[in-house]
Amino acid sequence: MSPDSSPNMKVVALGGGHGLYSSLSAWRRLTEDLTAVVTVADDGGSSGRLRDELHVPPPGDLRMALSALCEDTEWGRTWRDVLQHRFATEGPLDGHALGNLLIAGLWSRTGDVVEGLDWVAKLLRARGRVLPVADEPLEISASVDIGGDTMTVHGQVAVATAPGRIAKLWLRPESPRVPEATLRAIGEADIVALGPGSWYSSVLPHFLVAPVGEALVAASSRSVLSLNIAHVDDETEGTGRTDDVLALQAVAPGFAPAVVIVDAEHADDPGLAALIEDWGAAFVVRSLREDGTVDRHDPDSFADAYREAAAILAKG
Repeated sequence: MSPDSSPNMKVVALGGGHGLYSSLSAWRRLTEDLTAVVTVADDGGSSGRLRDELHVPPPGDLRMALSALCEDTEWGRTWRDVLQHRFATEGPLDGHALGNLLIAGLWSRTGDVVEGLDWVAKLLRARGRVLPVADEPLEISASVDIGGDTMTVHGQVAVATAPGRIAKLWLRPESPRVPEATLRAIGEADIVALGPGSWYSSVLPHFLVAPVGEALVAASSRSVLSLNIAHVDDETEGTGRTDDVLALQAVAPGFAPAVVIVDAEHADDPGLAALIEDWGAAFVVRSLREDGTVDRHDPDSFADAYREAAAILAKG
């Protein structure tokens, strides 16, 4: 891997939803060997309905990741838009994303979560691969501190919208099935990229799946952590990037990323630089927010930050 970037460097990006979409959109500017590892705890909207009705992993975040990796041609972009199309009807299809239905149909036909995702990737001529963190649906739960009182909430939507500060996370089932392809991808990656995304429902849950968490700890020296850029969201209201790092350290005390990417607007958050220094991690600061948005990354700026992180890792 060159100090700049290499089309052959193996990158695995973990997360879910819009955060992972942003990460993949940036990384695909730097490498042709890109794998997404996606959380499967969503229980809302179209994904939640299909999860309950068909007893399959929620397909929405997987669909988003596949869309981010589509071939940059008329063919790839057209099928990306088809996957993202959402029905608006007065009947049972209302709110369903067509791609969610396609993925669920392929799972029904193949009987294999990974194989079904690979077929959708072929349709998109995807530049990379999408894998689930587990091949069965997960339920995330949390203990939430609300002014000194503790409330327990269950489900990704409830965790993401719960008032107060999240004190503890756990998953059901406790030992989900993890595809061998997922663990192999992390183990063989030159760079493992974690975040950005909904911190408690898309980023931290990877560490709660024991084999994946162990693989991430083992990959610490090859890891890049991207902190979020928004100042306020429902899930982390009243907290900041320093709190996010502390939450990660509590969930995965053995994990210490080699590089941490921070948006310039958060670089001076109290205590953040000291925590990153204690990790022994390099501190990459960039202006990452896309003009005119609150929580969307500029893909070119994000790619530049990843390019700098790759150069740091290449130097050892």
